[in-house]
Amino acid sequence: MKANDQQLGDLLSLKRHERPPEGYMEDFLREFHMRRREEAMQMGSRTGLWERFTAWLAEPGLAKWAYGAGVAYAAVLAVVVSLPKGQEVDQPSLQPVSHPVVEPLESAAPTQLDELDLRPSSEGKLGEQEF
Repeated sequence: MKANDQQLGDLLSLKRHERPPEGYMEDFLREFHMRRREEAMQMGSRTGLWERFTAWLAEPGLAKWAYGAGVAYAAVLAVVVSLPKGQEVDQPSLQPVSHPVVEPLESAAPTQLDELDLRPSSEGKLGEQEF
C-alpha cells in the first residue's frame, strides 16, 4: 500500500510542473463554441427547443418542479382574478327618449343640378365632365 501512495505522490509532483502550451485555453474555447454552433445549425429550432425541454425534465432536482408549480399557480390565480365576480350591478333607470323629426329644408342641390351644363360639347376627350 505504501508503494502506491509513493508512486501517486511522485506522479503528482511530476504533473504539477506541466503546463499546457500558450493559447491552449483560448483555442479550446473557440473550437467548443464553433462545434456548438455547427450542431445548432444542423438541427431545427423546434427540435432544439424540444430536446432542451426534455433534457430539463429528465434532470434530477426539485427546483424545476417548484418553478413549474409556481408558474401553474400564477396562471390559475390570473384566471380566477380575471373572471367576473358574482355581484349584482345596479342597472341605470331606463327613460324613453324622444327624438323629434324635423322636416328637411329646401336644399339648394336640385337647383345646382339644373345649372350644370350637360351638353356633349362640354365633355372632355375621354367622356368626363369638364367644369
